[in-house]
Amino acid sequence: MSDVDWISILGWGEEELEDLRLVGYSYIRQGKYDIATTFFEALVVLIPSSIYDVQTLGALYLQRGNNLMALNYIEKAIKLDPTHAPTLLNRTKVLFALGYKKQALAQAHLLEKNPETLIASQAQALILAYT
Repeated sequence: MSDVDWISILGWGEEELEDLRLVGYSYIRQGKYDIATTFFEALVVLIPSSIYDVQTLGALYLQRGNNLMALNYIEKAIKLDPTHAPTLLNRTKVLFALGYKKQALAQAHLLEKNPETLIASQAQALILAYT
């Protein structure tokens, strides 16, 4: 990431960024992950500290099967918010996909105790699938 303040150079404000995010999200809803990825890549360049955009970009790469890029952005998102359960679950999925079974199982066992039922049940399903 560069130290260039693209938002100032472009003269953009929150409205333009939110428009860009909305278009990207619209492509996600349509299942057009490759196009959505382009929008979220731009958002991450514009606002590298936006946890939502970094998390979403990691999830998009995971969905597209680009596990190394997914892990890269998921790790960045975890640095921004180490407690975000959906991102931790995505990290678990990526670790399994990359063959890091021991680390993935450790993460999954932590997540199966999560108070969010959806997160806990998905973690349990991953444990069952990989043991």
